[in-house]
Amino acid sequence: MQIFHARLNAVEDGTGCVVCQPEQLYIRQLALKLPGQFNNKSCQLATPNCNITFPPPTRMSRPAGVGIIAIEAYFPSQFVDQTELEQFDGVSAGKYTVGLGQARMGFCTDREDVNSLCLTAVQRLMERNSIGAEQIGRLEVGTETILDKSKSVKTVLMQLFGDNTDIEGIDTTNACYGGTAALFNALSWVESSAWDGRLAIVVAADIAVYATGSARPTGGAGAMAMLVGPNAPLVIESGLRASYMKHAYDFYKPDLNSEYPVVDGKLSIQCYLSALDHCYQLYCKKAQKANPESKVQLNTFDAFLFHSPYCKLVQKSLARLLLNDYFLASDEEKSKFPEAFNSIKNVKMEETYFDRDVERLVLDNSKQLFEEKTKPSLFLANQIGNMYTPSLYGGLVSLLISREASKLAGNRVALFSYGSGLASSMYSLKISTDLAPVQKLVDSLNHVKPTLEARRKIAPEEFAATLDAKEKNHHKVPYVPEGSVETLFPGTWYLVDVDDKYRRSYKRKPL
Repeated sequence: MQIFHARLNAVEDGTGCVVCQPEQLYIRQLALKLPGQFNNKSCQLATPNCNITFPPPTRMSRPAGVGIIAIEAYFPSQFVDQTELEQFDGVSAGKYTVGLGQARMGFCTDREDVNSLCLTAVQRLMERNSIGAEQIGRLEVGTETILDKSKSVKTVLMQLFGDNTDIEGIDTTNACYGGTAALFNALSWVESSAWDGRLAIVVAADIAVYATGSARPTGGAGAMAMLVGPNAPLVIESGLRASYMKHAYDFYKPDLNSEYPVVDGKLSIQCYLSALDHCYQLYCKKAQKANPESKVQLNTFDAFLFHSPYCKLVQKSLARLLLNDYFLASDEEKSKFPEAFNSIKNVKMEETYFDRDVERLVLDNSKQLFEEKTKPSLFLANQIGNMYTPSLYGGLVSLLISREASKLAGNRVALFSYGSGLASSMYSLKISTDLAPVQKLVDSLNHVKPTLEARRKIAPEEFAATLDAKEKNHHKVPYVPEGSVETLFPGTWYLVDVDDKYRRSYKRKPL
């Protein structure tokens, strides 16, 4: 026997207690093995004068429309201009702005760390959507910014939930993939027999910084918090996702005394593109198996979102999917491609990662696809940089604020998540055709663009000095941050101090 504690508006069989319906929650005994022993059982909620009976249960009800109900974006209140950084670093004009596709890069002072980023994003998500602490039953964190080898960020976030200590979930770590793994965990919980009717929160947050050199302009910082549950405006397509996992040393952080990673740039690009190939091909195969009459191609989706180390790589990734479509096509379908594709019909996929001729061919022939399906999702990546685990979900926010709700409703969106080392997945979501919840979701993000423009521009000299000081004081105790609290956005959580036992204290700047 199991006790099923569920929201009335989230179950399919609609057998909730009429008297208790205003409470929105009811408890019902489900006997999957011996249903005959539980016929005509009364409502189990301690509600006076409630004698309503239920029909005998036959199965565990599965919540409908599980996905992302709401999403909150947070980013630091200062940035460095990439054009000015080019001049400061002494590189050629356009190396960062054109070559990487980056305009601005957000960064944190020593007043913010991964704990404070998550505190800010989660509290703002709950406040903006009027979510009470008691409504949350699972809290998942995805991050690769590690402050403690034992104590999770999730436990720090528990101070936001008061007396509600019955919240499952923990941190998930694997480079930039942790946010997606955390989301998958939350989705699985809502769809499982363990679900008790409450909602889940997923927060992905990181501070991406690099040592002085060619990788430094690909940094960034931010957090994305998502509310997960049934009847969502962004429904994750159940049972249809493809993953590719492999051992590789393309990017890793073996020095626990430093914020900076060890990066093999060329290998990292090859691993990313190889993972993309494998995930896309497997997704197409699984989709066709589920529905033999339909074939998945780029045009199957209204939008295609990618993890964004830098925007130019995303453009190349979209182009690479066109290359995949060509190699997966039948001879008849190949004849519909531009004649120039005939030059690559005998080329092997694994030989094309650094082939400039192939790259130019697919880039030239995917420009319109990129403009329509992917470029709108790069707004935050272009303005903030690589946020690591939140990167893909910053792309989702960017898509949602790029179009009117009426033009988003009914769209099908593909998402590719990648984390070095390596872990990757491709999955998809459908935006509800019901305009009201989509409009509500879009309206909840109206603050994003004005907040971006309200950030302070910091000179490259000060940016470099800030990163140098943070690296020098990384894990120093006792420590009192030197960064200004006044320059933080209202409602931002910040680090007060670190005592001689490495215990961190936080406060929130008033709204």
